[in-house]
Amino acid sequence: MTISTLFQHTYPFVKPYRKLLIATLVLTAVGSLAAQVNALVLRYTVDEINALMLAEKTLKDGAQLLVFISIVLIVKELVYSVVQFGQKFYGEKLRIYISRDLSQAIVEKILSYRMAFYTSPENESGKLQTRIDLGISSLTRLVQNFFIDILPLFANSIVALVFMFNANFYVGLVGLGIVPIYFYISQLQAQKLSGFRRRMRTYRENKNNGIISLIESITVIKSFVREPLEAEKHKAIQFEMTENQMQTRKLSFIFDGIKGFIEQNGVVIVIILTAYFVLDGVMSIGSIMFHVLLFNNVSAPIRQLHRIYDEVNDALINSEGFFDIIEADQEKEPSGEYIPTRIGGAIVIKDVDFFYPNGTQALKKVNIEIQPDKITALVGLSGAGKSTLINLLDKFYEPSSGEILLDGVSLSAYNTAALRSKIGLVLQKNHIFTGTIAENIRYGKLGATQEDIEEAARKAHIHDQVVQLPKGYDSNANLLSGGQQQRIAIARLFLKDPAIIFLDEPTANLDAIATEQIKKSLEAIKKNRTVIIISHSISQIIDADTIIVMENGSVVEQGLHEDLYDQKGAYFRIFSAMANSLNIEKIAKTMN
Repeated sequence: MTISTLFQHTYPFVKPYRKLLIATLVLTAVGSLAAQVNALVLRYTVDEINALMLAEKTLKDGAQLLVFISIVLIVKELVYSVVQFGQKFYGEKLRIYISRDLSQAIVEKILSYRMAFYTSPENESGKLQTRIDLGISSLTRLVQNFFIDILPLFANSIVALVFMFNANFYVGLVGLGIVPIYFYISQLQAQKLSGFRRRMRTYRENKNNGIISLIESITVIKSFVREPLEAEKHKAIQFEMTENQMQTRKLSFIFDGIKGFIEQNGVVIVIILTAYFVLDGVMSIGSIMFHVLLFNNVSAPIRQLHRIYDEVNDALINSEGFFDIIEADQEKEPSGEYIPTRIGGAIVIKDVDFFYPNGTQALKKVNIEIQPDKITALVGLSGAGKSTLINLLDKFYEPSSGEILLDGVSLSAYNTAALRSKIGLVLQKNHIFTGTIAENIRYGKLGATQEDIEEAARKAHIHDQVVQLPKGYDSNANLLSGGQQQRIAIARLFLKDPAIIFLDEPTANLDAIATEQIKKSLEAIKKNRTVIIISHSISQIIDADTIIVMENGSVVEQGLHEDLYDQKGAYFRIFSAMANSLNIEKIAKTMN
């Protein structure tokens, strides 16, 4: 990322606020002129007082001069105060607006990306959060400071140089000569520090990601008594960060000392040169202080140059990760144009292969025909590719090769939003949003009434438990048990009323009674819909119209329960293992 590319990336966010920019530029021009008034007044005052003293005038004779100077300086300060207020207010306003737009843009972009974006090791939640936070804060701080500090300072410097050259060409050259030296040293400082700053960003990403992982894994950590191990891991990151920070500060202090030395030498040269011209009769005594003050105006932004470079380099480094996210167009979720009036639910999968972004092949030459208005069960051991197939059917991923047809139309041709609006998905562990139970159920249909929500909850066999809570449907959904949260997710499904339903271990987290209740509820919602279910529950598998058995990403068997069982193949082995795990023989004896 260079300054020019940073400007190109940032300009679209600044462009809507052109009026703010113009107002700031006008105020900057006025403020730059006002900043030179002190030097002009001081030269005039010294020369006039010197003339009065040579003429042996008294204080009474100089009173008019003092009144005039006081009025000029007070008016100047009033104007300068108004200008500074305007610059600070408009700069802050611009920062707030751009921060809002950047935040909104990144959220909209993240929501538009395909699932592969989130499964990449580079895009873990902690790393994404760090890149987003640092990117927005450094970019908005740069924009704000540009109009509050950088632009006014450099405008003051340019105007001061013009005044210096106008007063004396040689003194102006001294002021001008120090600028490139400072720029060179500051640029060298930025180059030396850029590697440290980039490493610091990586350390922060790893630190934040580690903390998030630590919090999510706290139960396992405590159960294995691994607190010392985890503390050592984070201690190593902290020590690396500390060493990096110390090296950064050491270099900064060295360069700051060099720049301070050069600046003070510049002041000495200006004093000697102006004193020489005064003694030579070319300048008045007041010109000494006049040029010293102007030189200070020239060197003021130069004194701030290291900080400006720091902020610019922070923005350059942090914006790399930020704009990598916001402009990852290749990660944008694909969407076709086809929007069906209704979905029948006939699915044909032809020679589908699929590789995850890390190179792992999850599906191999899968060929399946799923009949509409039927229940299809996917059976197989963990890692067989069952959930991956569901992800492809929901367009979370695209096949690496092969084709998937829905009602005779390629799945890639479907408008993604329109397709998913007709699909219901219940996972083994469903996400519950922060909010009330009613809000979580209403997520299935945003315009649902309270009566609709309660009806969906009844179908999911959760209504009676909800109404017993102190706040009923206004209770915090995150406080529910795992089984209750699963039924909230199923209630969402009832409210959505989709044409196709994918059930991935929908009763895995439920007790026996709740499982039986949900099984009855699911039987009701399965009618006249295409249902694909992944389950290790015997009762749900044997009720399916078609059973598809998968091993290592391939389909090895397909048919009815009785036929597959009689084949004594993969399904027989899986079903027998399920039955043995339930100790069916003893259950049967007990029932008899």
